[in-house]
Amino acid sequence: MSKSPNLVLPAIGGIALMLGAAYGFSSRNYGADTIALLEDRVEKAEARVSSASDKAKAEAERATALELAVAEAQEQAAKGTNLTSPAPQMEGAYGLGRVAMAEEIAAWDVDVLPDGRGLPVGSGNAFDGEEVFADKCASCHGDFAEGVDNWPVLAGGFDTLADEDPVKTVGSYWPHLSTVYDYVYRSMPFGEAGTLTPDETYAIVAYILYSNDLIDDEFELSNENLANFDMHNKDGFVIDDRPDLEYATWRVEPCMDNCKDAVEITMRSVFLVETPPEGGTNSMMNPAKVEGLPSFSSDGPSFIPEAAPKPVKAAVEAAPEPAKADDGDVLIEAGKKVFKKCKACHQVGDGAKNKTGPHLNDLFGRTFGSVDGFKYSNTFKTALEEGRVWDEASLAEFLSKPKAYMKGTKMSFSGLKKDSDQQAINAYLATFGN
Repeated sequence: MSKSPNLVLPAIGGIALMLGAAYGFSSRNYGADTIALLEDRVEKAEARVSSASDKAKAEAERATALELAVAEAQEQAAKGTNLTSPAPQMEGAYGLGRVAMAEEIAAWDVDVLPDGRGLPVGSGNAFDGEEVFADKCASCHGDFAEGVDNWPVLAGGFDTLADEDPVKTVGSYWPHLSTVYDYVYRSMPFGEAGTLTPDETYAIVAYILYSNDLIDDEFELSNENLANFDMHNKDGFVIDDRPDLEYATWRVEPCMDNCKDAVEITMRSVFLVETPPEGGTNSMMNPAKVEGLPSFSSDGPSFIPEAAPKPVKAAVEAAPEPAKADDGDVLIEAGKKVFKKCKACHQVGDGAKNKTGPHLNDLFGRTFGSVDGFKYSNTFKTALEEGRVWDEASLAEFLSKPKAYMKGTKMSFSGLKKDSDQQAINAYLATFGN
């Protein structure tokens, strides 16, 4: 028995409707996922574009700032630089570093200027300074700042700056006393830099001035009067700004590329010949002629001169041996060498004058403290009143330890420790007596 098609057709229609609905729902979910994925990609692309745009804008602003800074620097270079003007203030920053703290600036800002800025509070005089100088400085610079061996001389040299071999000392050459303080305080003593107190430094500087006869031993040097002290050569340094000299060239922007086709030798050099026993240097002009010397360019020298043949020394006959000096002459000659320790302050011989110490002509038989025109310390004035007289024994005892023999003497010499040196100086000074 068959069923009626009226029952089958509604069932098939219901199934088809359910399948269509299921397909519609699934298609709609797939489309929503796709749209969400595309929207996410668009957002990420827009973010990358925005980031790239911001970065490009920042780079452009930084490049503009750099161009302005370079243009300003070039403008300043063209105008010339004032060495005493403050450093220019930056407008903005490059995103590097940080602002320095006050403590950090103070640790580096330790230089002393000629007007007194930077000087620490303190004071000292030459009388106190001679002890500090003898302890910390004399091993190199001598007891009287006369210099030991090849170490720098700190005293004397006045009116020698125009000589062929000038003696440039603190007294004769340095224009500002602030430079002396700054250098001693930061760089001395040799091997122990930074160990001096401000008071010790003021005392050492005062003793150096005293050794140059620029102050007396009672002058009190301090942070309040150091900047006002006029040095001997304060007007000796000037700017040579003549237009035909190199200073005018320095004040314009320098040439940095393809400035000169070739270089030619136009002057002869001066070279050192020897160091004389008395110090300084002896120099002579190089006898070579400018003619015949090569010129130089980027391709190298125009030619290479041939070396001169080595000179052959002519045989020299041996000179006859000089007659041997007697013991007295040998002792006097030894005393002459020992006297080099004294000549920074004392003179002997024809035309001898008082310097830091009195002249020593006619010393033996002379009353203590009796040289006219010399300002003696109180201890020598007392010896003059007592009528004490110099002889070889008293001089030897004095030179062995001056401060112990004459308490209160201004003489800072530490003394001659060797008996042979004392005997030699006695023999040498005796040759300048009546």
